[in-house]
Amino acid sequence: MELNNRQAYYNYYIDDKYVAGIVLLGTEVKSIRSGKVSFNDAFCLFDEGELWVRGLYVAEYSHGTANNHIAVHDRKLLLTKRELKRLQTSLKEKGFTIVPLRVFLNDKNLVKVEIGLGRGKKLHDKRETIKNRDVEKEIKRYLK
Repeated sequence: MELNNRQAYYNYYIDDKYVAGIVLLGTEVKSIRSGKVSFNDAFCLFDEGELWVRGLYVAEYSHGTANNHIAVHDRKLLLTKRELKRLQTSLKEKGFTIVPLRVFLNDKNLVKVEIGLGRGKKLHDKRETIKNRDVEKEIKRYLK
């Protein structure tokens, strides 16, 4: 099970990628396993030395009780101190941001989030990305 943030690759050049654990409630894990995640407006930020993902939508679990989770709230990401320090120094450079790229289950069935350190693309860069994608589709179509 893997859920990708395709919009992130369209809007950003991704320089570095990190795999982070995420602090979740029980019903959130069940919703993620059923694929009910949306990356719209999701981004990462530092608060008191900790990395948080904000705006990640995890739908409420359909069979949840009154203890069901809130669909959109800040969730803590778990990284090593060295990785956090490296990300904080990179963020101080102009134009960098941290975006969630994908949510997946690892070998031990734990939910992980792949985050990327990205620089925003300009409009002409986005057009170039669309052109390259169309060319690759045409090549694949002719090779089949």
